[in-house]
Amino acid sequence: MVQMLGREKEILRILSEDSGKTVTEISEMLEVSAVTIRSDLKTLADKGLVVRTRGGAFPAFHPSILERQKHMVEEKERIAKAAASHVEDGDNIMIVAGTTTPLMVKYLLGKRDIHIVTNSTLIYPQARINPSIRLTVVAGEFRPSAEAILGPEAIQGLTRFHVQKAFLGADGFSLGTGITADFVEVAEIVKMAASRSEQSLLLADSSKYGRAGFAHIMGLDVLDGIITDTGLPSSASKALEEFGLSVELV
Repeated sequence: MVQMLGREKEILRILSEDSGKTVTEISEMLEVSAVTIRSDLKTLADKGLVVRTRGGAFPAFHPSILERQKHMVEEKERIAKAAASHVEDGDNIMIVAGTTTPLMVKYLLGKRDIHIVTNSTLIYPQARINPSIRLTVVAGEFRPSAEAILGPEAIQGLTRFHVQKAFLGADGFSLGTGITADFVEVAEIVKMAASRSEQSLLLADSSKYGRAGFAHIMGLDVLDGIITDTGLPSSASKALEEFGLSVELV
């Protein structure tokens, strides 16, 4: 069993809540020097508990989706509401499992004849109380930590459909690395959903910008737009727009 000091456990807790925290921010939170935090991160990396990045680190494990939903709550809600505004009466859409994407379903009240294809089990509670929504959940293996249906059957299931819009999630995005996920099986679902839609929109809070997950999904050129929050640096927004992407800040 891996042994950890109290401060190391606290660092892991901080990174689990927000993997975008820098060494400086963590040192200020724990009231120790940046040198000490760098040393602790090296120790945690040696133990296989974190993956170092330039200026910080992120957990080697993926915190449960319910815990991750507690991060940047207001921003996720604004992004979800903005995403729902892109849905029109009669649309067939795909919503990929994630922390932000399922939230948009409650904002579809008032729209008519919407058919949702999804691998997210978090969508059901809101979809079942909206008589204007038809819901198709793909078959596959249920992963409780992600509240998602994953695996080869789920990927194959998506190939049966063609939709107007796909609402995608990611663990990281940037001009350099494109869109990434922490797990290959998640990346494959997102990639397939994008390929089955006429329009693909990425829903990602600003903490995901500049972060690179383990598995590459696709380049940003595949997207039709990104919906994120106003915490995205203006330089990043400008660079993404110059790349040719529509960036909606909410």
